[in-house]
Amino acid sequence: MTVSHRFNAEPPAFGDAVEIRPGILWIRLPLPYRLNHVNIYVLDDGAGWTVIDTGIGTDQSIQAWRTLLAGVLAGRPVNRIVCTHHHPDHVGMVGWLCRETGAELLMGEVEFLLAQYYANAPHAIDGRAFRQLYLLHGLSEDFVAHMMSEGHDYQRRTTGLPLSFTRLVAGQTVMIGARAFEIVTGGGHSSLQVMLYCREDGLFVAADQVLPRITPNIGVAGIEPSSDPLQHFFTSLASIRDAIPDGTLTLPGHDWPFTGLHQRIDTLVEHHHARCDIVAEACRDGARTVADLVPVLFDQDLSHHQMSFAFAETLSHVNYMIGQGRLRLDTSGPVWSVGLKDRSPLG
Repeated sequence: MTVSHRFNAEPPAFGDAVEIRPGILWIRLPLPYRLNHVNIYVLDDGAGWTVIDTGIGTDQSIQAWRTLLAGVLAGRPVNRIVCTHHHPDHVGMVGWLCRETGAELLMGEVEFLLAQYYANAPHAIDGRAFRQLYLLHGLSEDFVAHMMSEGHDYQRRTTGLPLSFTRLVAGQTVMIGARAFEIVTGGGHSSLQVMLYCREDGLFVAADQVLPRITPNIGVAGIEPSSDPLQHFFTSLASIRDAIPDGTLTLPGHDWPFTGLHQRIDTLVEHHHARCDIVAEACRDGARTVADLVPVLFDQDLSHHQMSFAFAETLSHVNYMIGQGRLRLDTSGPVWSVGLKDRSPLG
């Protein structure tokens, strides 16, 4: 089961918009991947427009924005841009768009600094941190070489960032037109993703934290190899469930707006616990590397781009299970492995 109530409007064509509430436009921009679009929300802020997220930094996105600025958004300035998190499909066009429009960038501090890090530090994408992570957990030298080039190309697709920004923090209220939006933050998919909740209108801009059809990627990054993003994700989802009513219209970063928020959160939590059970079963007969476990969780041929996400998500389940005491990690050899905690020596 994915979601109980799908928004009843057809998705907008690329370069077009659907008004889902008065003064709130739903726009989709193309992505060059299997997940072929990202949602952009443009809100009437009285004096002009406030844009939430910007799309990935490609020539196709630039053309799409030129069409929008000359078409459905024409005649009014883009005054502010909110970027929910640092991933290139959300922040990738912000540099270009700020230069074109003179808009102010609003963003969480952690996410802004991460976006700057990945955009400006050459070693952030291609350096030793990711390479070491992949090799230690069982990927071959040849495969890692392809992962570091083709697989990481996604991270390079940005148009830069402005030099300054306005920080958004949890609990802050931001006025967009006549609507008051409370800033909500959450981890797991990204370090401290920003979401916006308008209590009076029953609107929740969830970014990639809660998606209606797929689970957001919950992955371990090379710069923080022992992190537990899955635990952060569970904690965030529980907080959202407590704070935001079930009937709220949720505006996600991909696919379609929906209601049934609590049901979707429950489904996401159940999904990841089931994945942990699959990992445990795969380790029942002996130790496995993370590379061994990727095809257990992802039973399809993966491109190098997809493999980078699949590996990161598999490791997030392993790290979570180590933290929960279900698995233990053997670092005695050149390639690390994991096994069930309640078994005798690994392997």
